[in-house]
Amino acid sequence: MAVQFFYLKGGFRFNNRTLLKKFIDNIFKAEGVKLHSLNYIFCSDEYLLQINKSYLNHDYYTDIITFDLSNSTGIVGEIYISIDRVVQNASTHKCTITQELHRVIFHGALHLCGYKDKSKRDSVLMRQMEDKYLTLYFN
Repeated sequence: MAVQFFYLKGGFRFNNRTLLKKFIDNIFKAEGVKLHSLNYIFCSDEYLLQINKSYLNHDYYTDIITFDLSNSTGIVGEIYISIDRVVQNASTHKCTITQELHRVIFHGALHLCGYKDKSKRDSVLMRQMEDKYLTLYFN
């Protein structure tokens, strides 16, 4: 399977990994984007902060960093997700950790499909697409 999960933060796992991997693959198909391989790396705030500093010159915590390493065979990506941020964001947004985790997982996939979130307009579209795929996944 093109989608793989890696856990750098101890004590974290989630159910239905095979179903989720297939769903992520289907996001790329629905968006008309060829997926070659995608690695999700679940980590801590501190681990992601070091990546943010080293590769993006940003000195702040974030929930996700997506690297597009694509080549001629299709999308190749690495998506780093801070479980610490997901837990905090779930509390802030008053949703479950499961919902927030899946939102961030889909967010990274959508970035690799070409969606942006830097402008207000792009951010609104990104949120709509996240909501679309969350609804499809959980219903």
